[in-house]
Amino acid sequence: MSSSKSSRIRHHRMVLYWLLSLLVLTLVLPLIPYAIAEIDPFAGQVANPGAELWRDVRQRDGSVAGSTQVKGVDTGILINTWGEDWRKFRMQQLIPYGAALMGIVLAIILLYYLVHGPLRTHGERDDRKIQRFSVYERTTHWFTVGIFWLLGLTGLILLYGRYVLTPLLGPEGFAVTASACKEAHNLFGPIFLLAVLMMFVAFVKDNIYERGDIKWLLKGGGMLGGGHLSAGRFNAGEKIWFWIAMLGSIVLVVTGLILDFAVFGQGREVMALSHVLHGIAALLVITVSFGHIYLGTLGVEGTLGAMTHGYVDLNWARSHHDRWAREVEEAGGVLTAEEASRLQGNLSAGQASGKPVTGESQ
Repeated sequence: MSSSKSSRIRHHRMVLYWLLSLLVLTLVLPLIPYAIAEIDPFAGQVANPGAELWRDVRQRDGSVAGSTQVKGVDTGILINTWGEDWRKFRMQQLIPYGAALMGIVLAIILLYYLVHGPLRTHGERDDRKIQRFSVYERTTHWFTVGIFWLLGLTGLILLYGRYVLTPLLGPEGFAVTASACKEAHNLFGPIFLLAVLMMFVAFVKDNIYERGDIKWLLKGGGMLGGGHLSAGRFNAGEKIWFWIAMLGSIVLVVTGLILDFAVFGQGREVMALSHVLHGIAALLVITVSFGHIYLGTLGVEGTLGAMTHGYVDLNWARSHHDRWAREVEEAGGVLTAEEASRLQGNLSAGQASGKPVTGESQ
């Protein structure tokens, strides 16, 4: 009797152990793949049979060199990943960040003008005149301005026209406009090199650092308060703009020629990098030019006339460029209004050289 009872107890225990074991296995087995994944995330995945093929096609590790009977820079490359990298940078960074930069600068300029207004000349207008820019300098300036903004506007249309002009012109209208802009950009781009060289020759001599420029910069050129500051023919701000324009233009010209004339053995990687640098330099120079345009028109009273008819009144020169005005006065370059009027548009030896015309030279 006792033996039979013990046998039943052992049997019940064994059944209970099996049930517990089954329960543990039921709970634990589903968790094993997750535990393995924590150790090796790629364990259990079936390898893509085409992965090695496409890795070789893309030539990512550089171990596979393509061969073809067609000879050229990139003919041995089946898929060039630089194109996709360039597209992503253009769409996701260059376009939105460039628009934000230009918008912020324009907003700051507008806000400053509304709060402070133009920087005015001290005292009354003076009938006596000083030649600010010669005919050659003004011609060079406006020639460069024309080419720069032709290229700038066509470039901006190519960059932002899809978002701005397509809703107005429709897809077909924008396609025609973009095609015309591309042709104009490619045609007039090389001419910009000539304009840059002319600007450099005409103005570099007066855009070298001189004593007093640091002080001018530290006080914001008087625009942040403190009135007019001492300056030569060009103040420190104008000199900074000159060198930004020159250096930026060099980048634009070099990268533009690489993009315009794909005959120097440059591959797609060089072309893509040139396009990136070209876009960045263009947006930076255009953005900085907003400040130059503002100061040359609305920002500083009496400035625009210097680049249209070439002369400024003596009081303007003393207020904004006192050291230069003093040099011209000592050289006898102060003219009456009638004398300046007679000389406007007449190309003399002094005007051609960019030197102030004196009363004796008439």
